[in-house]
Amino acid sequence: MADVIVGIDLGTTNSLVAVCDDRGPRIIGCGSHGGLVPSVVRFTAGGLVECVGEEALGQASSQSARTVSGAKRAIGRPYETAAAEVRGIGSLVDDGQGRPTYAVGATRQSPERVASAILRALADRASAELSTAVQRAVITVPAYFDDAQRQATRDAARLAGVEAVRIINEPTAAALAYGIGRAGAAPETIAVFDLGGGTCDISILEVTPPVSGSGSGDLPGSADSGFFRVIATAGDTSLGGDDLDVAMARSIDPGLDGLAPGDRHDLVRACEAAKVALSGASSASLAWRGRKHEIAVEHLRELAQPLLDRALAACARAWDGADRLPIDRLLMVGGSTRAPFVREAVGHFFGVEPCTALDPDCVVALGASVQAAVLAGDRRDLLLLDVVPLSLGIETVGGAFAKLVMRNASIPTRATEMFSTSVDGQRTLLLHVVQGERELVRDCRSLARCTLSIPPMPAGIPQVEVTFTIDANGILAMSAVERRTGIRAGLQVVPTYGLSRAEVEAMEQESFTHARDDMRRHRVIDLVANASLDLGWIDAALARAGSDLDQATKSNVEAAASTLRGMVAQARRDVDAVDAEAFHGAKEALDRASVPIHEASIARTLREMSATNQGKIQ
Repeated sequence: MADVIVGIDLGTTNSLVAVCDDRGPRIIGCGSHGGLVPSVVRFTAGGLVECVGEEALGQASSQSARTVSGAKRAIGRPYETAAAEVRGIGSLVDDGQGRPTYAVGATRQSPERVASAILRALADRASAELSTAVQRAVITVPAYFDDAQRQATRDAARLAGVEAVRIINEPTAAALAYGIGRAGAAPETIAVFDLGGGTCDISILEVTPPVSGSGSGDLPGSADSGFFRVIATAGDTSLGGDDLDVAMARSIDPGLDGLAPGDRHDLVRACEAAKVALSGASSASLAWRGRKHEIAVEHLRELAQPLLDRALAACARAWDGADRLPIDRLLMVGGSTRAPFVREAVGHFFGVEPCTALDPDCVVALGASVQAAVLAGDRRDLLLLDVVPLSLGIETVGGAFAKLVMRNASIPTRATEMFSTSVDGQRTLLLHVVQGERELVRDCRSLARCTLSIPPMPAGIPQVEVTFTIDANGILAMSAVERRTGIRAGLQVVPTYGLSRAEVEAMEQESFTHARDDMRRHRVIDLVANASLDLGWIDAALARAGSDLDQATKSNVEAAASTLRGMVAQARRDVDAVDAEAFHGAKEALDRASVPIHEASIARTLREMSATNQGKIQ
């Protein structure tokens, strides 16, 4: 890979690096904390960079005198302004010329120097994974950054030995990651809500895609032609997920501000871990000073409400600045937007369902990598597809793949199927979204999971309607509703990220090679599910009306059920050990043998109903 240009999201709390290649945009270093690099630097006593990222953060409580975090807030700003707003680790002082600098032992480290250490660490990570020296990058900054802050970011890159080939706004990068701005598309008004660890920003963008054939603007995702215009911005530079962590910590220990720096740091980090867990659970626990503290999601909502009110106030200021133009799309950026109540509140405010298909921590870096690919001369449309390249569906009982949207379906498209449960009293349904051409989930690509909670009902009774909708940008939205109760669940996902064209073709070829065996296995799995339901119903019917049958009929049913039950057990042990035709034949034999028992059960029910009605008349 020659002359690669990467995309870098230089964040206040965490930073990331991404690349856009034939697999599409992807985060580099996903195996390590999801690719996130904490924006924390530790220096030696002599002022050299000792470590960056997770190691520096993990030892910050014991090495606070030599550790700096949150430098992005100080970069390119006068000392007086920065000192009033900068939080994090490190002692910020005036350098004597009105500029901020960090006192690290006997040395002074500028915010640009701290940022350069982070950029260098990201470039080294990319160089190692891509096996080529990374020397150029597209770097993102908040939309409100002024010229001095942007130039300071360029200076930080230069100090790191990285050429900042382009500085782009973070909301613009988020839009690029979602494929917004495609040539020939309709103009859109986009709201980008960014709630990170330290800041809250809201930007209203006007996106006017170029006409096809109009030059460089034809490049999908290109921001070069000026068709991404920031109409209005607002925010709160003292509001972020860190504030909620502190509020949680203070609710556990009201004396938080009086704790030793190390203890305070440890408690706040424990609260952060609990907060993350509560994004997908109803409660979480943490241990503090020998006591276990249980935190319910309702309590988290209460603590978050004052912070959420401030965030919505920023949204109102930005939207007012845009003359309350109708919002076509709402993008969620920043790890704190994972909280369901944050998404609900902001979506309700703008009257738009938030786009959540992409990891909010990664969306800015992904968008920066798309712009980098364009600047590198790559003219491929990496995000937007005219057809679905691989079939999409969900996992069913036994690990089978139920396809809803078939390969090569034109987009936009929509598909709906009905599903039910296979176990009596089942309270949750796992909705596992899968992509591929094989018949079993184990041979396909997992995309996303969510759960649907339902009231307990007999197997086969719930009616779960699952709908897949793919929009013109290739974004898949999956929704599920249990029709008897109205309970819903859903998610969004970009189904093509991470697969190159060669990988797509290989998956297609595998489906042809293994088609016969795959279809047989899928058939056996379906027979296991259906036969299990049949056996359960027949056992219940025998218990209810078996005494109404003659012994020969009853013995015939029991023998057929025993044969089928043996095949079910064998198939569950080894799906390849059962002949599908023999299995199907055994199921049909039980269906025929069980007709009298069904008739007897119906007759008994009618007699009981008649007796009940006569009792009411008397």
